[in-house]
Amino acid sequence: MSRDSGYDRHITIFSPQGRLYQVEYAIKAADSTGLTAVAVRGKDSCALVIQKKVPDRLIDPDSVTYVYQITEKIGCLMTGLTADCRAQVTRLRQEAHEFKFKFGYDMPVHVLAKRIADICQVYTQEASLRMLACNVILAAVDDERGPNIFKIDSAGSYFPFRATASGNKTAEAMNWLEKKVDAEPSTDEAGTMQLAIMCLQHVMSSDFKGSDLECGAVGPDGKFRFVGEDEIEAHLTAISDRDM
Repeated sequence: MSRDSGYDRHITIFSPQGRLYQVEYAIKAADSTGLTAVAVRGKDSCALVIQKKVPDRLIDPDSVTYVYQITEKIGCLMTGLTADCRAQVTRLRQEAHEFKFKFGYDMPVHVLAKRIADICQVYTQEASLRMLACNVILAAVDDERGPNIFKIDSAGSYFPFRATASGNKTAEAMNWLEKKVDAEPSTDEAGTMQLAIMCLQHVMSSDFKGSDLECGAVGPDGKFRFVGEDEIEAHLTAISDRDM
């Protein structure tokens, strides 16, 4: 019988090797949905890109999304179990709106990232709670800090990134981004979006159509918007023209 056997029954018990198995299982579940998401920070903008997969042909495609608007200025990219993603988005919106009601101004993205990470971390301490099997990527253009991308995992750790990925092929995407993203991002809004799409094309080894992707962007004006299918097609055309 393994020395570590039985230590994955409870979320609050460390194994002799110093591991929390339920936390590891939750992180693994968040990356096992078959989707890959990419977020890239530019000079004055942020781009969010994820595959769009409808799990059943009878489901209305418009109801399936992993790109969400949290506030007027903050966009969110989710990977993981769909129900957990929606629950997390609801909590993000609640925290952001409560902050604005209490203090009278929009919640900065780094404050929201820290708040939701603190909540996720509490879920690893109490046996009566279940961790949410989802990864959160928040993007915004802050008045003081400029473009920001934060990634929060199921265990509650969060970091700011120049570019990041989550989901099924995180390692491959991160390797590609490390080679392509500069220490000081210099791309404009269109270039940032195209860089994110190129990363996804590379790791998935396929050429996408506009309907295969879901994209969101935060522009120099600081407002989050959903990127339409026609605009995605234009970016795909620009990428293919560049490669020729």
